[in-house]
Amino acid sequence: MFSYCTDPKTLEGLQWLSCYLTTGKHLLFYESFFFVIALMLITAPIALAVGFAGALAARSHVAPVRWIGVGYTSLVRGVPDIAFFLFMPLALDQGLEWLRHKVKCPDWSDPIRQGSDFVVCAQAKLPLSSSPQWVHEYYGVALGMAAFAFVFGAFAAFVLRGAMDAVPRAQMETAEAYGMTRRQATWRVLIPQMWIYALPGLSNLWLILIKATPLLFLLGIEDVVFWARELGGRKTSAYDYPHPDWRLWYFLALLVFYLLLTKVSEVGFARLTRRLSRGQATAAGMEEARA
Repeated sequence: MFSYCTDPKTLEGLQWLSCYLTTGKHLLFYESFFFVIALMLITAPIALAVGFAGALAARSHVAPVRWIGVGYTSLVRGVPDIAFFLFMPLALDQGLEWLRHKVKCPDWSDPIRQGSDFVVCAQAKLPLSSSPQWVHEYYGVALGMAAFAFVFGAFAAFVLRGAMDAVPRAQMETAEAYGMTRRQATWRVLIPQMWIYALPGLSNLWLILIKATPLLFLLGIEDVVFWARELGGRKTSAYDYPHPDWRLWYFLALLVFYLLLTKVSEVGFARLTRRLSRGQATAAGMEEARA
């Protein structure tokens, strides 16, 4: 990056360190921090939408729909998260390839399951072998995001369902007495008021999501954990910038990053709680009114 970084063997002190910290791999390491933040900002709304649909399904008067909603939340909450993080990307990948295989290669006669291998025709592969490298990388990221949304959507559904139940039943009865249908009362009375009850649980889920992002490392995605281990490991003289085992310092940097992210999240949720508490018959709302 700097003009004096041409020959690392001639560098010492701060010049060596400045060149070392601006190598191509380190720039990818810095980008991975923004990647983690972007992943959470994209995954959280998707998981919230999935959870919202699950909560409404669990409260449905239609028995099959209610069974799906209750079964979804119970299944995910009863299985270790890591099992879904490893299972979901594999299942989605093979499921999509199987569907494409049925459409694009109807004359295929060989079995798809060949021992432990999953074999489909070349046209059904996702991504295609001719696709650029960035397509392969983002495809893996998309599968990881789907796993996060599926898992955290179930927990969000449980939180939102409890928040809906916390809204006083008398308000729904009043809305129905004014002639509103059940659907109108749900969207105009129940949902606008449930958020203040759901916010504590959703804030906890957000913090858990922050702590769960290192699980991307298990899916082979080059996230902050991957680069911390890669860059911090001992480098011999075969490398341009040899150094001893510095993984401790790299993982300390990750510790500071996650603590700062958690602190910023707590401040943001505290402000959002104060805003949503205005006019609500809750402890925070009463305190806001007195103030």
